[in-house]
Amino acid sequence: MLIKQLSVFVENKKGRLSAITDILRQGGIDIRALSVADTKDFGILRLIVNDVDKAYAALKGGDCLVSLTDVIAVQIKDKPGGLADAMDLLTEAGISVEYMYAFISKSEGAASVILRVDDNQKAINVLSAKFKILTQAEIAS
Repeated sequence: MLIKQLSVFVENKKGRLSAITDILRQGGIDIRALSVADTKDFGILRLIVNDVDKAYAALKGGDCLVSLTDVIAVQIKDKPGGLADAMDLLTEAGISVEYMYAFISKSEGAASVILRVDDNQKAINVLSAKFKILTQAEIAS
């Protein structure tokens, strides 16, 4: 139950994020979640979208340097300690989290988190015992 994340190389120049988001707007692509990690000269824009293939093609067509990465989307309880419960399971299983970011969940009482880990299948097996792992179709809808 891996989902695809778009990673877009972004130069730290005025208007660059605007241009990238405009490409997605023109393509009718809805951003579900995003994260930006940056340095002085460039950044990596990580995106979860409703239509990965369409977004990938649009960004490539717009001369963007873009790649696809497998990540996990996990739904956790929206309460104090909800994320800690998931992190405890991963730690106990010896799974390292490379990065993560959250996004709005449509489910009442739930939050959603995107995880990039060092062992996707092991993480899915561990987390799915107590948490809902979201599919690409659920993210798209």
